[in-house]
Amino acid sequence: MNKAVQFFKDWMLPLAITTGISLYLFYHFTPVLKPYGAVLHKIASEGQRLVIAVLLFFQFVQISPHDVRLRRWHLGALLVQVLGFFLFAGLSAILPEGAGRMLLECAMICLICPCAAAAGVITRKLDGDLAATVSYLCLTNLAATFLIPMVIPIIRPASDLGFWAYVFRIALKVFPVLVLPGLVAWTIRYTTHKLQRRLMRFAPNSFYIWFIGLTLAMVLASHALFMNYPGGWALAGIVAVSVATCALQFFLGRRIGKGRVDSITAGQGLGQKNTGFLIWLGYNYLTPVTSVAGGLYAIWQNLFNSWELYQHEHHK
Repeated sequence: MNKAVQFFKDWMLPLAITTGISLYLFYHFTPVLKPYGAVLHKIASEGQRLVIAVLLFFQFVQISPHDVRLRRWHLGALLVQVLGFFLFAGLSAILPEGAGRMLLECAMICLICPCAAAAGVITRKLDGDLAATVSYLCLTNLAATFLIPMVIPIIRPASDLGFWAYVFRIALKVFPVLVLPGLVAWTIRYTTHKLQRRLMRFAPNSFYIWFIGLTLAMVLASHALFMNYPGGWALAGIVAVSVATCALQFFLGRRIGKGRVDSITAGQGLGQKNTGFLIWLGYNYLTPVTSVAGGLYAIWQNLFNSWELYQHEHHK
């Protein structure tokens, strides 16, 4: 039994990736289920949002509101995201429509995409700083909410949405799964201590909840790829951009963090992205094909997380 549990721990993320892709292929190529594809996609999308909210709830349960504060590495990591976002957005704005512009847009959204809810789960498993990760998650979501509406109308000026309309739409996507879990967790913290202690004891098991979330993320990633297949050469370009931005952000995060704990925490905070948001952003506000970058980024970051967790567990 212990060997089976250890095997699942070691291979949980690759298993989730395989399961999610297989589920999508099953309902996509099954004639009876294919007409219900839109409904199943909606279930996967909303189910992932629910899993994100649950994961964040268990992270907020473990920390105090006083722990949510700025750390030294937050500024460096945020500068990487913001400056990279503005750089690629500026280059994209001056290029004509084509493959080059599309790849710049992919890089742009891979950089500005907020930190993932699961970053705290992985950070804790790697013995990093959970509170610092949650703080950075809040910071990057706030930055994305206000910076993206400033840039998207320049890249896609045909849109008839104004700045505050963009802010409102993005906030509706981000804050229900960010603010509400925190409010509920901290209400429990200060009103029902017995329940909070029980939740804190269960919190380490939230790692397994991410198996469901990642499986659903892979369903959405597969959907993005199949529905917006850009052709062989364009896909190769998107693969290269998504791999490069993923590797660069994990690497720079590790470099920005000083000391072992901050290095792990900054690496996960900068490198691990909310790819569901990334897919949604590309599909709805840029060109649908850019959403493929979000799906591919989800695969690369979780393969890297699997390797990190495997190395960490077996080193211990």
